[in-house]
Amino acid sequence: MTATTTAPTRTRGPRPALGTYVALDLRRQVRDRVGMFFIVALPSFMYVVFGLGSDDRVGSGNVAMYVMTSMATYAAVTATTTVAGTATVEQTMGWGRQLALTPLRPLTIVGMKAAVAMAVAAVAVTLVFAVGAVTGASGAASDWVLSALVIWIGSAMFAIYGLAICLVFRGPNTPGIASGLIVVMAFLGNLFTPMDGLMLDIGRLTPMYGFAALAHYPQTDGWLPLGDHDPLWLPVANVLAWTVIFSLLALWGVRRSRART
Repeated sequence: MTATTTAPTRTRGPRPALGTYVALDLRRQVRDRVGMFFIVALPSFMYVVFGLGSDDRVGSGNVAMYVMTSMATYAAVTATTTVAGTATVEQTMGWGRQLALTPLRPLTIVGMKAAVAMAVAAVAVTLVFAVGAVTGASGAASDWVLSALVIWIGSAMFAIYGLAICLVFRGPNTPGIASGLIVVMAFLGNLFTPMDGLMLDIGRLTPMYGFAALAHYPQTDGWLPLGDHDPLWLPVANVLAWTVIFSLLALWGVRRSRART
């Protein structure tokens, strides 16, 4: 008589409801009405101040459209950085330790945070473009669509940036530092003041320059306000390089946080 053995059955735990997590996190962000007001409304106000009534031609559009694109870019970056910066608060409250008990991988956590941040960015960009549409910004319809898509998709890089800064340099003041650096990047990225010469050469190496240049590319075809020209490969290479850098920093920050549990 031979004994028969049955292979042990493997049971899988329930897969994490990623959509539910993203929805709950997004709802929590929207409830911060004061923060949402400044994230969404301030860039639109800046467009009205700097771009309203500017009808001179720039590329295939006018100055108002150029300023609108700049402010929408700034809005998207501010939104994604601010939302992703909430990772610091979550880590302080021990949320990172709770996630460490789940099957979620570090890359999945980064992706979920980026998804929430980009949802908020979509609202901010839509509002700036809507204000521009009713206040004289003009250009080819295809340029509007392409610029909006570039801004929204490219803002994922700064969602990862905000998460990376707040995970690597943990502390209650880290979100403020990340947002402050965004202002510096915006100046060096040619968003607020046109640059040339040495400052332009330095700016081309900074994180926001490539993103802003790609956002303007449908309208300007790479021509800058002061007469310089960027080939398309330059901003593309800039965005890809900085996305890789920020992603590696964010993943390292998540793993370091889990190692402390």
